[in-house]
Amino acid sequence: MTGQLAADIAALDAAYHMTTYKRNDVLFVRGDGMCLYDADGREYLDFLAGIGVVNLGHAHPAVAGAVCEQMGKLVHVSNLFYVEHRAELAARLSALADGGWKVFFCNSGTESIEGAIKLARRWGTSRRGPDCHNIVAAERGFHGRTLGALAATGQTSKQAAFEPLPQGFSHVPLNDIEALAAAVTADTCAVLLEPIQGEAGVYPCDTEYLAAVRALCDDRDVLLIFDEVQTGMFRTGTPFAWQGYGIRPDVMTLAKGLANGLPAGAVLASGSAAEAFSPGDHGSTFGGGPVIAAAALATIDALESARLGEHAIEIGAGLREVLTHIASETGLFTEVRGRGLMVGVDLAKPVARAAAAELLARGLVVNATGDQTLRFLPPLVCTQHETAILTDTLQAVIGGM
Repeated sequence: MTGQLAADIAALDAAYHMTTYKRNDVLFVRGDGMCLYDADGREYLDFLAGIGVVNLGHAHPAVAGAVCEQMGKLVHVSNLFYVEHRAELAARLSALADGGWKVFFCNSGTESIEGAIKLARRWGTSRRGPDCHNIVAAERGFHGRTLGALAATGQTSKQAAFEPLPQGFSHVPLNDIEALAAAVTADTCAVLLEPIQGEAGVYPCDTEYLAAVRALCDDRDVLLIFDEVQTGMFRTGTPFAWQGYGIRPDVMTLAKGLANGLPAGAVLASGSAAEAFSPGDHGSTFGGGPVIAAAALATIDALESARLGEHAIEIGAGLREVLTHIASETGLFTEVRGRGLMVGVDLAKPVARAAAAELLARGLVVNATGDQTLRFLPPLVCTQHETAILTDTLQAVIGGM
């Protein structure tokens, strides 16, 4: 970074911020659609979108207008009262998910997972007694960093420093229905899966596997929970990834793209799961507040009116096609995965982190999820022109390493 503002903020950060993140040496001060601008005025193309958050792009005027209007009227009253926009937002989400859902609002993906865990346990213990509280999740999955969500996460590297973790979670390989069937016992209340594992590097569930999971859960009277924190809000084309698979869960969790950058999360439940909570079982001080609800409604309106789900399918397919062509022609990549504008690529060499740093230096924001994997989660307004810049630059960078 250059310039006094950037230097001052970096110094303050070093002095007063806990070191929970290894930050890139860039200070972004403004955004517009696909573009970010740093404190020196340099433009970047954003292929990360705040880790799959700003699906509409940066500084979308409809969201900004809705937030400003609501901020001028009322910001907070607590969930002890009815809140303007909240019920409307719940109804819109239920309709987006093909109807029949009830909603609990919170502030983040981790909180939505915590809510889903509590809901599943409440459902299980009330249905089959106090021992029915176990949840089966997938190895390599990621569900958050609070203790409950971390216990559900299938990555021992993230868990080791915080043991002992809450009990009642087991993990099986993704896309292995036999392993899952063996793990689901009389004490299991739910199966928790990401339809596409995002943080791990964009690993999709097989359609046949999810169909078998749905059948298994129905047969054994177990809830199926889909973590749609990263895959939701048209990221993969359909409003929620499960709709693209044609496999409906009993519970799903949302956050990230729900309010285009504001802290919003939700738990949606249908059937008997929707009735599992009683007053006092769960809560959130800020969840579903009027400003956040207004922002989320504006986000949904803009995503639908611009048909960005269809756009994500088209642009994402083109991006994966070009990456696959580069892989076959050059051998620089070993695998390309994803749906819509949620794309992962494995590199032939363990240079993903160095490549991400070099791409940033060249004005492209991407994410390395490991030594050999890059992840692309651009705003859904991304165009073919911008993906061409990405693939051309990526090929040049990787080819030179």
